[in-house]
Amino acid sequence: MTMPLLDNEVLRTFVAIAECGTFTAAAKVVHRTPSALSMQIKQLEKTLGKSLFVREPRQVRLTNDGEVLLAYSRRLLRLNQEAVEHFIAPALEGKVGFGTSDDVGTRILPEVLAQFARSYPAVLVNVVVGSSKQNLTKLDAGELDMVLVTVSERVRGIRGEVVHEEPLVWAGKEGSSAHLSRPLPIAVAHEGCAWRQMTLLALENAGTPYRIAYTCEHCSGQEAAMLADLAVAPFPLSLVRLPLKQIVSDDLPEIGRYQLALVRRGSNPLNNALAAHVKSAFQNLQ
Repeated sequence: MTMPLLDNEVLRTFVAIAECGTFTAAAKVVHRTPSALSMQIKQLEKTLGKSLFVREPRQVRLTNDGEVLLAYSRRLLRLNQEAVEHFIAPALEGKVGFGTSDDVGTRILPEVLAQFARSYPAVLVNVVVGSSKQNLTKLDAGELDMVLVTVSERVRGIRGEVVHEEPLVWAGKEGSSAHLSRPLPIAVAHEGCAWRQMTLLALENAGTPYRIAYTCEHCSGQEAAMLADLAVAPFPLSLVRLPLKQIVSDDLPEIGRYQLALVRRGSNPLNNALAAHVKSAFQNLQ
């Protein structure tokens, strides 16, 4: 039996509805009427033999099958875009300097650069890993073309475009006892780090006694301190994996959410193309 093919336009509609939460809001994104979107989704559900959305009075939410299809849809749309760019995108050549901090940025960066290289093989990307402060200084000095910087959600007038946001949580080694010690031993980065600022403010506001037991440049250093049970540390929820675990305790204050912002030095075809790949990668994390 011949398997049916999924239409990219229908997948774009499906993704828009999933991200917007309503047919009306999604209709504005894809420039079609809500009724047209409803017909597309009904046909898609008929083709797959699965219900993709739970319809509620003011919103729709994905079913379990819808969640699975959302992941496939984003990958298919991304691959389609990559294929089209390979053949009809402007023939870009040159070099881009890209700065990133040692957190979520480095986790997704290899895949971003691999996709970018396939689309623009004549473009050379030089990557610098450093603190947000260091990379911004290099950007302003003309040494880098764009940087991913870590900022606190409390910061107003964020420089650049926010491309990712998630909570910072307390993390430690599974079965560890460091979080029970007082003053609380913590592992943080050097001065100027948004994670450090958010954590110390949360502890001070809660009146929790603490001591900085471990200071390091990279989150890998924080992880080493946790694995040795020397300290607990503020960590992005997405980076907490075994043998680390999230520590939930009434004695530990909520730290808050942090953001990643993409800051560019001017606008040109090279910068715009790489920025589009970076933003797309973070959208697919959601």
